[in-house]
Amino acid sequence: MKEMQQKTTKDQDIELISTNMSNFEGTFNLDKSGFDQNLPGHTTEHKMIMRQEPRTVKEEGVGIGLPQDVRLEMAQMLDDHQCALTVALHQYNKHHWLTEGAEAFHSLHHLLDEHRDKTQDHIDMVGERVARLGCVPTAHPVTQHELSYLKHEVEGRYTMRDYLRNDLEHELKIQEMMRQTISRAHQLEDYGTAEVLQEVLLDREDFGYHILSVLEDDTLVRGMNHLLDENQDLIRNQPANSEDKLQ
Repeated sequence: MKEMQQKTTKDQDIELISTNMSNFEGTFNLDKSGFDQNLPGHTTEHKMIMRQEPRTVKEEGVGIGLPQDVRLEMAQMLDDHQCALTVALHQYNKHHWLTEGAEAFHSLHHLLDEHRDKTQDHIDMVGERVARLGCVPTAHPVTQHELSYLKHEVEGRYTMRDYLRNDLEHELKIQEMMRQTISRAHQLEDYGTAEVLQEVLLDREDFGYHILSVLEDDTLVRGMNHLLDENQDLIRNQPANSEDKLQ
């Protein structure tokens, strides 16, 4: 009788992500338009000249031939995306700063650097589209987190696998929400918004693939540990055999 295969760390990571994804509500804040006294940055006293309230769109004069109600709906969805991307950027920043370990400090440090820089580009692309639709995008960092469908992980230092699992979960949520907006944009014939998000989505899918590949159970570090400590580390789905020096 064959021994029951043990779950790899990657299997456990994916199981946890799948559980979290199944609980993901994934809703847009289409009711959040104009000033809201419950949101930070909306009630500060100042002497600036008010020209337009947050998350509203101009009635005319934007140079894009879409109805105002269409531009408002698309702009609010896009604003939620740029808020979520900003949360993802902050989390990538933290993980980039705290990379450590034989496989993380150099290669993973650069991978997270790439994801961080590209995320900044995506924020700009989406934010520009919000503005072109005649809307005022959200910029207050606390309000961005409030409106974001992503939530930043709790403060503190955790394992690199924890960090990557959280980042992968973010990427899958971003992909899911962007597909919803792309589908809605096609329904409303807002092909400009669809094109912007399709370009961003392709990169986010690459990010998810990158992270999942790093989380794979086949690793040079764990693959050699069993030769030294004989703790039966896993290689693929099988316990490592300390007697086999060719693994």
